[in-house]
Amino acid sequence: MASSSRKLTLFKLVMITLAFIMSIRNLPMLAETGWTQIFYMIVAAILFLIPTSLISAELATGWPSAGGVYKWIQLAFGDRAAFLGAWMLWVQMFFGMVMIGSFIAAMLAFTFMPELASNNIYIAAVTILIYWVATLFNLKGLKSGSRISSIGFIVGVLIPFFLILGFGLTYFLSRGPSNLPTFSLGALLPDFSTIGNLAFFVGIIFLYSGMEVSSVHANEVENPRKNYPLAMLVAVILIMTLNILGAFAIEVAEPASSISLASGIMQTFTVFFNQQNVSWLIPIVAFMAAVGAFGQLSTWVLGPSTAMLQVARNGFMPPWWQKTNKANVPIRFVLVQATMVSLVALIYVIVPAVNAGFFMVLILTMVLYAVMYLLLFAAGIRLRYKYPDVERTYRVPGGNAGMWITGGVGFLTMIFVIIISFFPPANLQVGSPLFYVLFMVAGLVIFSSLPMIIYSCRKPAWKAITTSDTEESE
Repeated sequence: MASSSRKLTLFKLVMITLAFIMSIRNLPMLAETGWTQIFYMIVAAILFLIPTSLISAELATGWPSAGGVYKWIQLAFGDRAAFLGAWMLWVQMFFGMVMIGSFIAAMLAFTFMPELASNNIYIAAVTILIYWVATLFNLKGLKSGSRISSIGFIVGVLIPFFLILGFGLTYFLSRGPSNLPTFSLGALLPDFSTIGNLAFFVGIIFLYSGMEVSSVHANEVENPRKNYPLAMLVAVILIMTLNILGAFAIEVAEPASSISLASGIMQTFTVFFNQQNVSWLIPIVAFMAAVGAFGQLSTWVLGPSTAMLQVARNGFMPPWWQKTNKANVPIRFVLVQATMVSLVALIYVIVPAVNAGFFMVLILTMVLYAVMYLLLFAAGIRLRYKYPDVERTYRVPGGNAGMWITGGVGFLTMIFVIIISFFPPANLQVGSPLFYVLFMVAGLVIFSSLPMIIYSCRKPAWKAITTSDTEESE
């Protein structure tokens, strides 16, 4: 338990949560959905964000030692399921990092040649280069990577976010040409006649992913039973409000049919800045957004790989994977993931339309992530019965029934997410629908089967006795 002088206040926990969740790169995708974004954001918060945050908080306060999701799943269902959960958290990053890298590439294009933002070869090449640069930075250890992440959040997320809100409000009040669709109550609801119309809902759920990381601070909050759910409520309201207002700012400036998922932010800033005769700000804000995304990308280079190193040392993967460098960085995992990110980035070459490639990568990321969340929600329910006497500083309200409802809602939502992901979106051209479906099926089958095959082949000699047993790189 942290001493009272080190307890987190309600405000600090809200800010930490926003830092994990907020990102301006998600706004163009949200803007694509028009007025239905309000429905999607509220439903996604109820069905996914709230269950994730509440269950993760209970597990984090019951088992606060290192390990996180991997440890919780292991306690609930054993080694095989824990390995699968940790593996999916790692491999989803191959696709998630390509999505972030393509955003960085688009932002950099606006600093010197905006037309490159829609060039698929440029996007693929710069995405690969950017990720390798982030990898080299992180090979020096966590301190270097965390410094980049902190600077990136302030410079590239907070400042551009408030700029787009401020300039968007100014543009709207000055009665500039608006592309915002006409409002009606019917416009708030998606078109349920075609299941493909719900594909964007999967991407919007992804906007809320990562709350399980923020939950590790639940034990550090003053009066967690009261303040943790209150902090989550405040954070949810702020996240929804800021995202919706930011997306509407984009819709005011750009018609939905021409919004780029990778560079829509800068399309919008270009309209706003030109109207205010400050077009010189375009490359500056683009570079700031690139810095922010690079900071977020840098944060993810080591996290899942470090977790996988512990998994490997527990005997689930061969000793080859257990190598670390002098900064104790799991170099084999880091280099393999950089290679995989590079290969996935080639989707932009296979699928020439940048929007289609961006969306396919986004949805497969969420599908792989959803497998881990299925295990997390089930673990919350299972641990209530398996370890009923373990003290939890925070508990999901409503006793065991409350846990069943909360975990059940989250679990069923992830099942729905996986099913919907196999239907191409009706309002986005993704090329061949068959290729889209095969891409999703192959990704899910291959990446969920590999850990099961590796686990079945494990040998007692794979288990590391001590950290020093692993080979140090020269």
